[in-house]
Amino acid sequence: MRQAYLKSALPGKTPRQGKVRDLYEFGDRLLVVASDRISAFDWVLPTGIPDKGRVLTQLSAVWFELLDVENHLLDLDPRSVDLPAGTDVEALLGRTMVVRRANVYPVECVVRGYLSGSGWKEYRQTGKVCGVALPAGLQESDRLSEPIFTPATKEESGHDINIPFERMAEIVGRSTAEELRRMSLSIYQQASEYAAARGILLADTKFEFGEFAGRPILIDEVLTPDSSRFWPADQYEPGHGQPSFDKQFVRDWLETTGWDKNSPPPALPNDVVTRTREKYIEAYELLSGNGFAWK
Repeated sequence: MRQAYLKSALPGKTPRQGKVRDLYEFGDRLLVVASDRISAFDWVLPTGIPDKGRVLTQLSAVWFELLDVENHLLDLDPRSVDLPAGTDVEALLGRTMVVRRANVYPVECVVRGYLSGSGWKEYRQTGKVCGVALPAGLQESDRLSEPIFTPATKEESGHDINIPFERMAEIVGRSTAEELRRMSLSIYQQASEYAAARGILLADTKFEFGEFAGRPILIDEVLTPDSSRFWPADQYEPGHGQPSFDKQFVRDWLETTGWDKNSPPPALPNDVVTRTREKYIEAYELLSGNGFAWK
């Protein structure tokens, strides 16, 4: 198996670094490099998942092509910008997007079709999710009668915080908030129908939008195992948590280690790395209908 690609390097350029992605500025364009870093419990782990960044990038590209919404993607070839001399282009192939620069709206646009994760936790405490009242007596992983829009703040560190729609309207303006809600629900509907036809339930997902030329466009990654909860339909059984196409093996293993989640996390064993990589690739292949080119 290839080594995980943990940190990009473009000679003479300093990136803005997120948990997974490195962003480089090229005039009115950005080069977005998806590393193989993986995070859990708000920590970036010392061990990466080989080719994870390629899965996220290639799957996002599939969705950008499929979805009926304007987005920021311009090119998947890093050589479409003026790369500095000495750049290791081979390492960038498959894991980069050249995108339009947009002014990012400072909210996460979350849509939930099933009751899980932080939504399930909040529902048990209040009977609501982000101010949206839900029927009494729902179980964990239940399908909702219709998808709900549950925005969250964008936090530099730690978990994003669920907020009511009214708070989102205060942050970005009411008309913008209403348009982002409309776009998010529409995208979720398109994506959930597409995924269901391929045996996958889209439990919930997170979108990001930016303003470009006076209008909102879809940015960042979209509908990947890092930004979405994908469940195999043939194993769906409400009443408890579901198996998923993401970093479930990583979280499960970390919970067995005694790690306190307040100090640097331990390195992942090879079998957890291998199984997690396989799960990401399986999600890509099921959703795209293509074989993964970097096996």
